[in-house]
Amino acid sequence: MTKVEKWMTKNPITIEQDASMIEAIHMMKEKNIRRLPIMDKGRFVGLVTDRMIKDYSPGKATSLDTWEVHYLLSKTPVKEVMNPTPHTVTADTELATAAQAFLDHKLYGLCVVDEHGNLVGIMSVGDILRAVVTEFPKL
Repeated sequence: MTKVEKWMTKNPITIEQDASMIEAIHMMKEKNIRRLPIMDKGRFVGLVTDRMIKDYSPGKATSLDTWEVHYLLSKTPVKEVMNPTPHTVTADTELATAAQAFLDHKLYGLCVVDEHGNLVGIMSVGDILRAVVTEFPKL
């Protein structure tokens, strides 16, 4: 069976835990990504996703204007919004095991770490689908 390492996105884009929510939002839009691993001086400490940001941001019914919302998000560090214990797998995890984790936990992405907990990649639903289409072209 194939391993996560073959299909994961290596060297994912990351952001430091003290960066602002605005910085994270801009980076995610600029890089067209939905999940952003959070680092503390090179150590993997959490994950923020586009969904977390949407849930954290004030809704359209707020009495705050755009500038006030922008100001609040610029003063909020990502460490206040991140998940400090995201689901992880290792690069040598079987692809089927990773896929089962997606199903069991209703995930859209997994952080890939080494034996010391260092971030080495990201595995997305798209990566899983790409693997299935490549490995089983016409079932």
